[in-house]
Amino acid sequence: MRFFARSGINARLATAGILFLFAPLALAAEAPSIAGIPVDFILFAATLLGVAMFHHHVLKVALTGLAVITIYKIIFTGFKFGAGLAGFGAHMAHEWVLLVNLLCLLVGFALLARHFEDSGVPEVLPRLLPEGWMGPFVLLVIIWVLSGFLDNIAAALIGATIAASVFKRKVHIGYLAAVVAASNAGGAGSVVGDTTTTMMWIDGVSPLDVVEAYIAAAVALLVFGFPAALLQHKHQAIVRDLQAAHHIDWVRVGVVGAILVFAIATNVTVNLNFPEAAEHFPFLGVAVWVVLLAAIPVRKPEWSLMPDALKGSIFLLALVTCASMMPVEKLPPASWPSALSLGFISAVFDNIPLTALALKQGGYDWGFLAYAVGFGGSMIWFGSSAGVAVSNLFPEAKSVGQWLRHGWFVVVGYVVGFFALLLILGWHPHEKHKAEERASPPVMVSASAAPPPI
Repeated sequence: MRFFARSGINARLATAGILFLFAPLALAAEAPSIAGIPVDFILFAATLLGVAMFHHHVLKVALTGLAVITIYKIIFTGFKFGAGLAGFGAHMAHEWVLLVNLLCLLVGFALLARHFEDSGVPEVLPRLLPEGWMGPFVLLVIIWVLSGFLDNIAAALIGATIAASVFKRKVHIGYLAAVVAASNAGGAGSVVGDTTTTMMWIDGVSPLDVVEAYIAAAVALLVFGFPAALLQHKHQAIVRDLQAAHHIDWVRVGVVGAILVFAIATNVTVNLNFPEAAEHFPFLGVAVWVVLLAAIPVRKPEWSLMPDALKGSIFLLALVTCASMMPVEKLPPASWPSALSLGFISAVFDNIPLTALALKQGGYDWGFLAYAVGFGGSMIWFGSSAGVAVSNLFPEAKSVGQWLRHGWFVVVGYVVGFFALLLILGWHPHEKHKAEERASPPVMVSASAAPPPI
């Protein structure tokens, strides 16, 4: 009885916490509500609570929540693009590119991670990483750097694959949280490192206005990186076998490199030269699969990974679809406190519509926003696509309670990094990039158009 009583209290606290995070968005929305909170948000909060409490059944909970929210929207409120089934169809027609990109990237990069693992490179790395707790820390730094020019899902999966090898799969959940945080933080200051920063770039924000996010990201890395490294070293130190002969499959290394290079080239080329086309076709996800399939004659992917990767991907797509149906039409007035709160909201809410709304509204310091929405999702395992991808490799990470308990330093790192940026540079909102866009030759898309994720 004591357990059930305690669970009931925790459930009420968790529900209150999730609704509190949504409060700034709920106040800005107009929809049928209970106690001032739109019913849509209450249903979404209940879905997230179910994911947090029943982490062994997250896919069922997410799909159930998606079904309930969809039926409610069809019957009672309609969608941004119309009412009833027609409105739902129009909504999904608007979202399909994002969803297909996410599906292709999550499943494709899971196969890429196995290519990388089977290449033999992770087995060589223990020789290169420093001894003691500095080894795990340097690995986080490597992930952080890689994510600046790779897809953050790829950086996280490569880092998790290396960790699985050097720690003989005895990877602490707190360290897994740090791996995800390093990948998300590393992409926060690069316009090719994260979906949200790419959106800002396409909308006309200068890359120099985004790069300042690296100040906060570097401070955050130090704050969460050291305790995570110490925790992992205590749990399982790097295993070195200096006498063993390790064979590197350079063909597999070439396949991994080709996938990453082709993905980066596609992302940059399409978003710079054909931004409107990116709204209508999942170029990035298709690019990954073109190389994967083209490489089959030389190295076949590990197709047995597909079922688990698909389940994890469908879970994230269900939550992203739920978030896309929320009645969020505007954000609170732009300020550093609202930017800070958006980071926490990003842990439970899709950061793509948040970024689109912020671009439409204007008045933000884009470096702060890039850091907040890019890194904030690291605080919960399903708060970012990188977190979902890593949790697919390590199912034990699919527990909100354990993630927060052992990865508490990620939350601390986010807050300390944010205030470090505020102290060093101060809050300087940029409101004129739209005017600059009209005066410059490049063609940009509207702020509401979300490019394919990176």
